[in-house]
Amino acid sequence: MDMNGIVIHFRRSKHRTSENQMIIQPDKSVDFTSAKAVVGKKVSWKSPSGKVLVGKVSAAHGRNGCVRVLFETGMPGQAVGARVEIQ
Repeated sequence: MDMNGIVIHFRRSKHRTSENQMIIQPDKSVDFTSAKAVVGKKVSWKSPSGKVLVGKVSAAHGRNGCVRVLFETGMPGQAVGARVEIQ
């Protein structure tokens, strides 16, 4: 079962931004319990140049269905707002 999602933003705190951690809103995830069902799945983002960056859903983020994804390398800023594929 493949689904898509949208990259919302980098995971960040007041003073620091984590470049390899992104907050993603899956299409069919609307609350905390449906976000927990996505934990452990792989996420892939294809850059405009054709390079594919792969990450893994690590945890739910907040109560509105977003999830936290850890990518193997840092993500560029152009990934914010882009679509990703969740397997």
